[in-house]
Amino acid sequence: MLQDLVIPITIMAFLGTIAFIFWRPNVNEAIPATIGALLVLLSGSVTINDLGVITQTIGGAAVTIMATIVMAIVLESFGFFHWSAEKLLARAKGSGIRLFWYTNLFCFLMTLFVNNDGSILITTPILLMLLQRLGLKNHQKIPYLLSGALIATASSAPIGVSNIVNLIALKIVHMDLYMHTAMMFVPASLGLVLLAVLLFVCFYRIIPRKLPNAIQISRNKSHPLKEESSIIPKEKQSKFMRNILIFVFGVRLSLFAASYIHFPVPLMAVIGSSFLLAWRWYFLRISPLDMVKKTPWYILIFAFSMYVIIYGLHNIGLTEMLIHFIQPIISGSLLHASIIMGVLLSVLSNLFNNHPALMVGTLTLTNMGLDPLTLKISYLASVIGSDVGSLLLPIGTLATLMWMHILKKGNVRFTWSDYLKVTSIVIPITVLFTLVILSFWVYWVF
Repeated sequence: MLQDLVIPITIMAFLGTIAFIFWRPNVNEAIPATIGALLVLLSGSVTINDLGVITQTIGGAAVTIMATIVMAIVLESFGFFHWSAEKLLARAKGSGIRLFWYTNLFCFLMTLFVNNDGSILITTPILLMLLQRLGLKNHQKIPYLLSGALIATASSAPIGVSNIVNLIALKIVHMDLYMHTAMMFVPASLGLVLLAVLLFVCFYRIIPRKLPNAIQISRNKSHPLKEESSIIPKEKQSKFMRNILIFVFGVRLSLFAASYIHFPVPLMAVIGSSFLLAWRWYFLRISPLDMVKKTPWYILIFAFSMYVIIYGLHNIGLTEMLIHFIQPIISGSLLHASIIMGVLLSVLSNLFNNHPALMVGTLTLTNMGLDPLTLKISYLASVIGSDVGSLLLPIGTLATLMWMHILKKGNVRFTWSDYLKVTSIVIPITVLFTLVILSFWVYWVF
């Protein structure tokens, strides 16, 4: 009798988990994911042996992303992000257009240095504080907030280390971080440039040419940003923050070097984070033990639970169905493989969220028997679909759901309709452009 319920229970666990995350985005997403995973285990579609395979698959990715988040927490302790916001305002020199471009650059760099979710959690409150201090009206805040959120989330595409689901997928397709970046960085970065330009065109009439109160704020030594960044003496801030930035950049580069020489990337990430923790302990006398409380461990629980659910769907035949549908189409050429997988993952991400969508897509690809190059480009196209194409709707990514929640708490009026007016124009164009560039780049270079 229970055997007859395996398929319906697994499907209902998946749909129920996704529906609850969308219905209650304020609730920690690890809770519904864990309940869904337990139901899948009880149904029998995932066995104890499967749990061992899942742990081995996501273990390295989890360690890497946690080490990255630890680095973000340490940087926040030094006041680095608020110092960055001060520099953002100073660089704008009272120009709303300059502030738009520096905002996008700031969000891009935060994702590269941290990760997409962390970038949203760091940059959005800082931008809200800054825009509120400038006295901008509600509609004038949107160009900075929305463009920053879209760029921050999409910026996880160029390098796999900026998104935990990308790292998990890399493990599944047996692709190292160095190769991912070599094949993906140029096409994805060009796509980001196009996305930023399209956003600028959409918001051109709304962006204020001159920022009100900008000069007064830059001269006001007691405004909120300066209070938060007062841990380091002002005369030493620039040099100190520059040194930290160089160190973090070096750690990020070391991950790719480790991948190239086949040194364990998770271990390299842990080494870099440990050095930064030691630096903070020496300089600020803050014990590393505070990481136990500040590290968002729920991300690991969420990623593990979602993979259990997806593995259950894989075991009951979902990937076989997708293989039957997709394989004849993507086997024709690299361009076909890129566009079909990218568009498919964009659709799946907006229906079910990008985390389970990319996991399903990656498991499907590994069972198609594709030649190595077609497999790689299909995977990379899937990443573009899940990291960029997922931004069409606010429910496509957890980062966007968190962003909408932060805006609501910050008393910024912004509806789904407002969101779609922009994303329905910029996202499809960006995704198709990036997928085409990806296929030609891989064909020319590899």
